[in-house]
Amino acid sequence: MIDVIDAWLRLAATRIHEGSAALTALDQAIGDGDHGTNMHRGFSAIVTSLEAGPPEGEGQLVVAGARLRTAGRTLISTVGGAAGPLYGTALMRAGGAVAAAPEGTPTADVVNAALEAAIGGISALGKSSTGEKTMLDALTPALEAGRQAAAAGSDAAAVTAAIAAAAEAGATATIPMLATKGRASYLGERSIGHQDPGATSSALLLRALADAVAGA
Repeated sequence: MIDVIDAWLRLAATRIHEGSAALTALDQAIGDGDHGTNMHRGFSAIVTSLEAGPPEGEGQLVVAGARLRTAGRTLISTVGGAAGPLYGTALMRAGGAVAAAPEGTPTADVVNAALEAAIGGISALGKSSTGEKTMLDALTPALEAGRQAAAAGSDAAAVTAAIAAAAEAGATATIPMLATKGRASYLGERSIGHQDPGATSSALLLRALADAVAGA
């Protein structure tokens, strides 16, 4: 599991770097205009932290959970705006869920538990829910798709692929939404017609996760 987590974080950093300009352009339309830059800074710092080697601990899930919590703390300390606290909290909550899972838990179930915990952290910190043009509009349908795929007996690769596809569809679905949370909410109806940058980066991260799991 730790190998998959590390591969995901590295791939996510690459995808964030490649998509930084596009994320910033989305944020320039309805936000502070720095989402891509901030996310690139944060994930670059995460990659640097990986060079220290795996965290200490017994059991793959405990070690993997510690890695995610460290990544979360790194984002909080390096990423400006709302993205740092939100994504940082998400990773820390996800890490807690991974570490708490019994050894031998199917990977698909661990992923769904981690995603559920991440969503809970974001919702609590941001006092937000779906339909408000935020990252939750990508993450919440992703979790539902992951649960359905797992219930149907799909393996981890298929479950994470379903999660990624649902997140991408959710991000696209934010375009016609009226923003009622965050910086975009200040624009009122002018926020309509623009894709939410947080939902977009969430979908990007979950697609990277699916690719990392498929390549494991």
